[in-house]
Amino acid sequence: MSRGRLCKSTAGWSEASSDGTRVVSIIRTLLLGASGSAWLRERATKTPFVMRSVSRFMPGERLDDAIDAARREQAQGIGAILTHLGENLTTAAEAAEVTRHYLEVLDAVDAAGLEAQISVKPTQLGLGLDPELCYRNLQRLLDRSGERHRVLWMDMESAAYVDDTLALFRRARERSPLIGIALQAYLYRTERDLDALLPLGVTIRLVKGAYLESPRIAYPKKADVDENYYRLACRILNESGHGAVLHIATHDSTLIDRLAEHIDTCHVPASTYEYAMLYGIRQPLQQRLAASGRRVRVLISYGEYWFPWYMRRLAERPANLLFMFRNLFPR
Repeated sequence: MSRGRLCKSTAGWSEASSDGTRVVSIIRTLLLGASGSAWLRERATKTPFVMRSVSRFMPGERLDDAIDAARREQAQGIGAILTHLGENLTTAAEAAEVTRHYLEVLDAVDAAGLEAQISVKPTQLGLGLDPELCYRNLQRLLDRSGERHRVLWMDMESAAYVDDTLALFRRARERSPLIGIALQAYLYRTERDLDALLPLGVTIRLVKGAYLESPRIAYPKKADVDENYYRLACRILNESGHGAVLHIATHDSTLIDRLAEHIDTCHVPASTYEYAMLYGIRQPLQQRLAASGRRVRVLISYGEYWFPWYMRRLAERPANLLFMFRNLFPR
């Protein structure tokens, strides 16, 4: 059947699909808005069905829980990235404590013999307080991680922090090449940011983006985000000969298959890309990729400050929200 006939014969379906897309967009906006509510966080974290649901996405609140989960993933040929939840800390003492914790994580990962890395949010290290303080904390982690020949990842947070985060990354990159950064495909600016970063031969984790941003700075439609993701990912993959490394951080099977075809057609070296997914999401897909010889790594989150992160996970995919509602009525 031709594309033209398909569009004509499914006009009613297309309208319904458009309505469904709008509903999902509204729900996503509400969830992202709720992620910043202290009132909801206080109540939701004490609700049994929410606790049952969040256990799908994180193995527990303690580092030991994350280590055990990473050990199970490694037994299946899948690597890990560990991240302690929390952001926007308000004191230098809190940032110092987070830094000490991540130093302990690196020691624990070594002791357990795991193929694991760590990923930190710059505001956890004090970026919102003092960029110099943040850099000093990051430097300690980068040096320790480098001693163990592991990549240290910097997460990307909301759009207000992008410029400062990129400046911090460039400074750290001069100190060591064993540092990677997350970039968000839903931001219009990311293409320009790549212009500056790719000549450096950087390691990038490309994500779609999970914060509530204005349509003035971010693509509001999922289809546009998806297409920009594919375009940006191909661009990074095509720079693999110049030192670029890409973590394909999506659970979108359509995108994954399109990029796999590009990788195979263009003979992209296996050492220059990995698939990165969240713990507990699309596990059969993770295992299929690993079984096919693709390198896969899961991001394992833990810690007590999980509510904002959890709400963003629900907003990412309607299936995640459906999972939560199923927990309202466990059989």
